[in-house]
Amino acid sequence: MSGRVVIVGGGIAGLATGYRLSAAGADVTVLEASDRAGGKLRPIEVGGLTLEAGADSFVARRPWAIDLCKELGLGSDLVSPGASTAFLWTDAGLERFLKGSAFGIPGDVGDVFRWPGLTRSGRMRAAQDLVKKARKSKEDESLGSLLRRRLGDEATDLSVGPLLAGLFAGDVDRLSVQATFPELAEWERTQGSLIRGSQAATRDAAAARTGNPSPMFLKLRGGTSVLTDRLASELGDRLRLNAPVGEVAGSALYVGSERFEFEAAVLATPAYVTADLIPEAAAHLNEIPYASTGVALMVYPEGTRNRLPDGTGFVVPRGKAPMTASTWVSNKWPEPEYGTRAVVRCYIGGVGEEDLLEESDQDILAACAKHIAAVVELPDEPEASAFHRWVRSMPQYEVGHLDRVKRIRDALPAGIFVTGSAYGGVGIPDCVRQASETAEQVLAYLADKET
Repeated sequence: MSGRVVIVGGGIAGLATGYRLSAAGADVTVLEASDRAGGKLRPIEVGGLTLEAGADSFVARRPWAIDLCKELGLGSDLVSPGASTAFLWTDAGLERFLKGSAFGIPGDVGDVFRWPGLTRSGRMRAAQDLVKKARKSKEDESLGSLLRRRLGDEATDLSVGPLLAGLFAGDVDRLSVQATFPELAEWERTQGSLIRGSQAATRDAAAARTGNPSPMFLKLRGGTSVLTDRLASELGDRLRLNAPVGEVAGSALYVGSERFEFEAAVLATPAYVTADLIPEAAAHLNEIPYASTGVALMVYPEGTRNRLPDGTGFVVPRGKAPMTASTWVSNKWPEPEYGTRAVVRCYIGGVGEEDLLEESDQDILAACAKHIAAVVELPDEPEASAFHRWVRSMPQYEVGHLDRVKRIRDALPAGIFVTGSAYGGVGIPDCVRQASETAEQVLAYLADKET
């Protein structure tokens, strides 16, 4: 195939796009500004252990990342979690999320009246979801608007909201339903109730697992960066590190004074970086806000692992603790090298809580450890710890996001494509899916130019 393709950005989306195009015979160059590929999929050493500073797993029901792993010969390295139950931080301590719930919404009517973390009046308000009329409009609305209308403020603020908004480090009252959890709007339209929708979804999931049980998450042995490392290896010298793109001009882009001619270019960079390179779409790209986050990693002494409850960790309602969520890594993803040590990860920051990131690493780690010790029988201080900041790392899919993305794509010059977490999903599977879709669009564009 003729036509050179230049990809800007060596995170999971850029690497996967390059891999797909290269496999199809395109002349590909991937340019990464930093000295390593992988973007936010990055390991970090803490107390002699290699832990994840970014995403540590894939959502199994979204198969694209898992399929890519298998294609790359990594299928045998996919690992199931060692625990599955999650907890909710409440004023009374940690409470287990109810079994048989989807997106944290009980699927059993009786469970609504046992909903942990809610007052009696909060539970009664949530139960009104079963009789309230469905919204007729199909226009986008905020996730908070839908949840508050159906389940009330308590369920939204103290249970469902922290779980769902936390995945985007966002504000439940600003996130778009259609761009984040369109299933919820569909439940209201088709079932007339989020509780009945959860019941149907839980029933369908159970039926699908019959005879073929599958976990909700999978990870790669050795960490998610194994995937990006393998993609980088497949690309070989088609991947250039330490190559920041400073300008895109016509059918060429520049790394310093070095000029790269292209027939097509894919920008797999954050929207605000892409805006600096493509002025035609800058106004729309800059409409996508970003949140900063941080990850605290803590390793406790030998003999502490069994002090953790049997579960994967907990989520926290806004303002209740310095973290938005915590994963008990040594439970969820047990590794022999952990021994009997408890390994814990906490997530900090996000929309409305970014001021916490202004504190020193030491103060953040101390606050996380103190709050962990208040709900779990762990020492007040870990044996080893580290904190990693992710500045402007999480794109916010605010109301109208899908229309915003369409305006961006419509404004792009011919031969320029965008892909990655800013547009059609922030998780690894969605970035892999977008990469494949973008590669197909590029190939179709090149084929049209040849005819």
